[in-house]
Amino acid sequence: MNPIEELVLGFQDLVAQLPEWLQPLIVALAGAVPFIEGEGGAVIGIVGGLNPVVAAVSAAAGNLVAVAIVVLLGARIRAAVTGRREPRPRSARREKFQKAFHRYGVAGVSLLGPLLLPTHFTAAALAGSGVPKGRVLAWQAVAIALWTTLLTLIVTGVIAIAL
Repeated sequence: MNPIEELVLGFQDLVAQLPEWLQPLIVALAGAVPFIEGEGGAVIGIVGGLNPVVAAVSAAAGNLVAVAIVVLLGARIRAAVTGRREPRPRSARREKFQKAFHRYGVAGVSLLGPLLLPTHFTAAALAGSGVPKGRVLAWQAVAIALWTTLLTLIVTGVIAIAL
């Protein structure tokens, strides 16, 4: 047995020791973490031995809940800040985001954003720039579902081929 197989089997043994109802919750928590997100959470769940559909739905739900919190807080912070101060000069990073936003719109930034940044950061930037919360959440949900599904299908296929 090679070291990767040993690592995967050891991880699956660890996951199997947890109650079945707790396994999807742990995957959801992993999905809520920036840089792991729905895609990484689904991979963790699948490698851990969960059904790929359960892993994907749990990880995507965890990611979406975290992003929703970021969007709601970001919109409140923006409202509080813009109501009390004068506009200040934009930073280079802010200019870059605004250029991408004007070029691709909310849909494009949401769908392509995960290639560069965690959805949490993209969602915060969109909410902070004044995009309506519902619009940000809708497109982030689409992006999370698409990316999580794509990675789930790839990992499930790779595992099927490897075994």
